[in-house]
Amino acid sequence: MSTPKFPAFSVSVMCMDLLRVGEQLEVLDRHADALHADVMDGHFARNIAMSPDFVKALCDQSALPVEAHLMTEHPGDWLEILAEAGASTLSMHAETVERDAFRLLDRVSGLGCRTGIVLNPATPLTAAQHYLDRVDLLTIMTVDVGYAGQPFIEQMLTKIEAAAAFKREHGLHYQLQIDGSCNAATYARLVDAGAEAFVLGSTGLFNLDADLERAWLAAESAFTASTGVERA
Repeated sequence: MSTPKFPAFSVSVMCMDLLRVGEQLEVLDRHADALHADVMDGHFARNIAMSPDFVKALCDQSALPVEAHLMTEHPGDWLEILAEAGASTLSMHAETVERDAFRLLDRVSGLGCRTGIVLNPATPLTAAQHYLDRVDLLTIMTVDVGYAGQPFIEQMLTKIEAAAAFKREHGLHYQLQIDGSCNAATYARLVDAGAEAFVLGSTGLFNLDADLERAWLAAESAFTASTGVERA
């Protein structure tokens, strides 16, 4: 398996200007590493976003890989339809897969997609430790699920450190991604804790400039200024 790019920037689709999606995708295709599509059922997360049809439209329009983040009570109901829509990674919440995590991860692999697991802020790393060897993308939420623009939860830094240490100690391959308040105020601490990939949303990208090209350059500059790391 190839080594994931560092830093990897995925863009939260729910934060885009939905009246200018085509125009903004042209910019993102030049810069981003992936698109992050939050699929919400209105139950697990008290919001509704990104239907499978919208995911398919993204996959048809963009050359970027699309990660479907399943904020759904029954992720197994969504796997095949999202894979058929073109999603390359299917990320399920640990809180929703306790009874059949191994079976669901095997289904994702069988669909030819990367396996993803997401941990809510209040969920410990130990909830997923027994199947992390089957995970390609481990996402740690640093805000509660459902809405963009929430404040960073400081206590998540120790969980990120633990996930990075667990990966090293057990020789695992998952990419460690952070979702929630990834921006100039948090980049340095996230990188120091071991984060490898970052979901950019409102505070990390879209609020930086009305022109998305300029916003992207500002986001990259903020990351480098905070961490001393330049993107390849």
